[in-house]
Order: sequence, then structure tokens, then C-alpha cells
Amino acid sequence: MSTRTVLVARMDSMGDVLLSGPAVRAIARRADRVVVLAGPQGEAAARLLPGVDEVITWCAPWISPQPPRVERQDVEELMAAITATGADEAVVLTSFHQSPLPLALLLRMAGVGRISAISDDYPGSLLDVRHRVPQGMPEAERALSLAEAAGFPPGPEDTGRLDLRRPLPDTRDLVGSEAFTVVHVGADAPARELPDTLGADVVAELGARGHRVVVTGTDRARAGGVGGEHGLNLAGRTTTAELADVLRRARVVTVGNTGPAHLAAAVGTPVVSLFAPVVPASAWAPYGVDHRLLGHQDAPCAGTRARRCPVPGHPCLNGVTAGQVLAAIDELGEAP
Repeated sequence: MSTRTVLVARMDSMGDVLLSGPAVRAIARRADRVVVLAGPQGEAAARLLPGVDEVITWCAPWISPQPPRVERQDVEELMAAITATGADEAVVLTSFHQSPLPLALLLRMAGVGRISAISDDYPGSLLDVRHRVPQGMPEAERALSLAEAAGFPPGPEDTGRLDLRRPLPDTRDLVGSEAFTVVHVGADAPARELPDTLGADVVAELGARGHRVVVTGTDRARAGGVGGEHGLNLAGRTTTAELADVLRRARVVTVGNTGPAHLAAAVGTPVVSLFAPVVPASAWAPYGVDHRLLGHQDAPCAGTRARRCPVPGHPCLNGVTAGQVLAAIDELGEAP
């Protein structure tokens, strides 16, 4: 009997890939092999998802915020890699503003026989399962609904929450064994990140209260400025898997709307989410974990998908006070 290989495409960032985890698990229940086609920013997260057997990495010119030129050889190499997997079918996961059709065309040319995706645009012969959903539903549920429409229902005992492969790397040599709170600095889209001044005020107040604080991110100098003398600066010192373990050990994580918010959700740590309304919180808030959403959701930037705030002064997040963040941290840190 031939092996049934299913290719699952999710070609954007860490958080997007993590939110696809429940759909990937559902597909893995009925597939013999699951191959994930991920973008460069989502590759490490894809390798952490339960149910994934192989990861192919390719930067999609119609999805990446810094798209590469379209080169014939690059596209042909992708098609050859897809053909080599022997995939019988594909499930193309996208956000509401992304089209699955360019990839569906390439999948057809690579010999994939059955393709499923969410598409409001007419797909012609590119899709075998054309699924539609209402806008604004939680992204994890949106992806899972496509998996079900494609014939991959979740297991009866699957909670539908985010999850990672275990065991994770042990990071106690980095963070110690005493309780701590994480403040994460930066985001792929500047409009969605925790403001540095606010982060610094929160870290200073937590330190003054005697709390240990770990500052994470990718920019070490910037994280050092936020952490000051009170925060342990781990920015740039962890892999994605190590960062997941750091977040797992934290009491609470304070972060903007960016990948580590979903990484924290995947390890079950409560999240104080500084959430700019450039995308809807109904879709992108931390999923399946206790969280508090801070930020003015009716700000003029709501729904713009802007990567940089289009409103002078970034009022949706700069209007949040350190007192509000600290109150949310206290509330989540005291929860069972």
C-alpha cells in the first residue's frame, strides 16, 4: 500500500505557524507523513510542531513582507522539492488577506493531485476543496476548519490548543530555578511591538518589587536598554526551542502581538498582550491560554494591517500605562 503524504503549507511567520498546530495534528492523524512548507521566518516553529515529519523552506514572493524577486530557477527548485516528497495532496493554510492560488498553481505543476484551501477568489481548477469561513474567527480555528473540510477531523481527545514537541531544551542554566517574569522586546512589524519606554517602566517596577525579570528578543542592545539593571538580558541568546522553554518557566509573559506571544500560549504560560488593532484581536490574540489584552482597540489604525503605525504617536499602545500592565501581570500571576 502506498504511503499517504500530505503537504501542509503555512508560509509566513512564527506565530502563524504555531497557530496552525491544531490543524497539523488533525492532518497527521490520517496521513502517513506530513511535510510542512514554511517560510524562512516560520521554519523553526514548524520543526517544533507535533505531527511534522519533514520541513521544506521557501520564501514566497506573494507573502513575505520583504519579497524576493521571482526567479524561474528558484520556482523550479521548489517544484522539484515538492515532487520529491511524493505528496498526494496539500492543505494550503493562509491568513484572510493572503491568496492560496499562486501556490496552488505550483502544486498542480509539481503533480499534487488534491489541494484544499480557503479562497474567496474563484479558484478554477486549482482547488479541489474550496473552503470559506467568516472573517475574524480565531486563526487556529480557521486553520482547523480547513483541515476538517479537507477530510482531517481532530482526534476526540485533542483539546485544539497550541502545543510543541517535547522535551524542550532545559534552560535552567540560563534563567536559574527561581520564579521570574518575561518581558519580550520587538516584533517583525514595529506597529505590533511593546513600546520600549513602557517595557522599561514595567521592568523597573517589577525589579523594585523584588521580582526577577528576564528580557527576551532579538536585538540585544535594545533589550538591554529595556531591562536596565533589573532585567536578565537573553535577547539573541536562545534558539526558538530554547526560547519556548524560557517562556514555559515564566510566571507571565508581557509581549506585543508577535510570535513569542503564541509561543508562550503553546507552552501554557499566561500572556499580557500589548495588542495594536491593526489586525483583529478576535483572530490573533493569544489562543487557548489565560491572557489580558491591553491597547485601544478602537484606535484609527484598526484594521489597516499597517506594519508601521500610521497614526502619529502610536496612541493605541503608547496610551497604555505601566500600572495597567503591572495590574494585568499581578492578576495572571496569581491565577491557579
